[in-house]
Amino acid sequence: MVTIRLARTGAKKRPFYHLTVAENSSRRDGRFIERVGFFNPIATGGADRLKVDLERIEYWMSVGAKPSERVLNLVREARKVGTDGIVGARPPKVAPAKPAPAAPVEEAAVEEAPAEEAAAPETAASADSEGEEQKPKPAADGEAAGDEPSAS
Repeated sequence: MVTIRLARTGAKKRPFYHLTVAENSSRRDGRFIERVGFFNPIATGGADRLKVDLERIEYWMSVGAKPSERVLNLVREARKVGTDGIVGARPPKVAPAKPAPAAPVEEAAVEEAPAEEAAAPETAASADSEGEEQKPKPAADGEAAGDEPSAS
């Protein structure tokens, strides 16, 4: 009988598991038919915690392979997050971010206008009457900003 189970690798006190399809009579870490993913229970940083080839798992289950209880839970977890079967590492515990300080405001923008002027929208004519300069209009195609149009 074929089974889908975990094979332990990694160093002492640092486990890492391969999801393997193996004959039921073979050893836990021994001969296998196919590797269909991995599980890293102590993943940190940007390392993937779980990666499962869901298509191959479906195939092996359709031809009669029985997943172990832990593998079945891992496959369910991989299906929840998406079709690619990759579950990222747990996010590190980080203190909440402080709001960014507000950008300095120019003095001209800070000055308050009387309530009557604030209620009425300004027009180009009122801007001229107050003595403020208008911005120059952008030059037409082929003309420089300071050049006058040529009469050719």
